[in-house]
Amino acid sequence: MTGLAYPEISPIIFSIGPIALRWYSVAYLLGIAAAWFFIMRDTKRYNLGLTKENVEDIIFYATLGIILGGRTGYMLVYGRDMLFQNILSFFEIWKGGMSFHGGIIGVIIAIWLCAKKMKYDFLRITDVMCVYVPIGIFLGRLANFVNDELWGRETTVPWAVRFPSGGYLPRHPSQLYEAMTEGLLMFVILLICWRMPKIREKNGFASGLFLSLYGFFRMSMEQFRQPDAQMGFFFKYVTMGQLLSFPLLVLGIYLIVRAVRLSK
Repeated sequence: MTGLAYPEISPIIFSIGPIALRWYSVAYLLGIAAAWFFIMRDTKRYNLGLTKENVEDIIFYATLGIILGGRTGYMLVYGRDMLFQNILSFFEIWKGGMSFHGGIIGVIIAIWLCAKKMKYDFLRITDVMCVYVPIGIFLGRLANFVNDELWGRETTVPWAVRFPSGGYLPRHPSQLYEAMTEGLLMFVILLICWRMPKIREKNGFASGLFLSLYGFFRMSMEQFRQPDAQMGFFFKYVTMGQLLSFPLLVLGIYLIVRAVRLSK
């Protein structure tokens, strides 16, 4: 049989009775902690006019947006059957099921409320946040690989992996593809641009760059990812991930054009 054997890593780091610490949870926590640290650093380095309390509020609101938006998005788009059978399944986050697109919407709403409370420009907050979001995406996709979930389509490439939940068939390790593109590559691009004063000072440019890059990379990587069984394909070839990512690409391009025009 072709393909590499899946390195069966337990999704649980350790457990004490009914309490278990999972890699997926750690990925979220590390991603949030990294964003907190770097936003605090950039506040001082680039004189963004944010206090320590402001940054704490931003992280708190963003975390709520990620959790509530991510879970709501998943249950409404992918888990409606579970929700109809048992409405309390919404709160069973430890069983998996978080939507990135739902999380994005949740964070946008949460940060808008936070900016209004702080009387601070909304896009200036999202600009600095978007630079470091790819760290969390990178860690989250690695956790998807460890969890043996969101694997790719069948393939004959030499680096194909035989995932247990994928029927031990050789498949694209699409979680790693996404970790490298939506995570690592996107982080490098955003960081390089963010360090350029002419780009950093364009209000909304970094936010637009993040959205357009994510939309492009996600739509591209969906070509290797196995669609969710309950969703399948739309129009024979298009996945739900691509449908949801296209508006992000368009919105991102709009914000970039807007930022450039307003800076003239």
